[in-house]
Amino acid sequence: TSSVCCSPMRTATLRPYLNAVRATLQAALCLENFSSQVVERHNKPEVEVRSSKELLLQPVIISRNEKEKVLIEGSINSVRVSIAIKQADEIEKILCHKFMRFMMMRAENFFILRRKAVEGYDISFLITNFHTEQMYKHKLVDFVIHFMEEIDKEVSEMKLSVNARARIVAEEFLKNVRCPKCSRPPAPDRALEMFGGWVALLWLHFVTVIGAFFSFVVEDFLKPV
Repeated sequence: TSSVCCSPMRTATLRPYLNAVRATLQAALCLENFSSQVVERHNKPEVEVRSSKELLLQPVIISRNEKEKVLIEGSINSVRVSIAIKQADEIEKILCHKFMRFMMMRAENFFILRRKAVEGYDISFLITNFHTEQMYKHKLVDFVIHFMEEIDKEVSEMKLSVNARARIVAEEFLKNVRCPKCSRPPAPDRALEMFGGWVALLWLHFVTVIGAFFSFVVEDFLKPV
């Protein structure tokens, strides 16, 4: 898996994209504390409130292709970073959606993660001046870049794992399938070609439902009385 996800060619094409995101983030993270000009004694991220246009910077979209892009929205006291992750097929779309949902439900553990992504993107980060005061600015940039480097690898590994399990399920299922013309089992490769795709999707939905059920049971069990 690592040889596929981290090949020299892929790294070479990814590096200029990440360098552009890094340079833009470093420029956008020049933040300062700034109280609201509309409501007295309020201090909100201006990139979210958007009540004073003079405090907002021009949004920047850095695109690698149609499916991979980053939206960086800056303001005087906050920056919002939204990432669109490459999803080549239906399985990757499901895996990416479930993985992002898992992370966003635990946003408080990541500090800068937004609970809901900006429309058209898969995940969003919100960095305020309080974050840059409490954390190293270059470490925040490194975290976003590292996330972008690793997320494709994680989705690819999960997809390979799902396909491997689906292949085993399909092989067991197709042992009892008979050809209607000759009443003989179809060739394994041909059978997997015919049924492997939808078996993989069915298996993924099954694992998702079972995982959600056990997660609900465990969370309910661990609730304080």
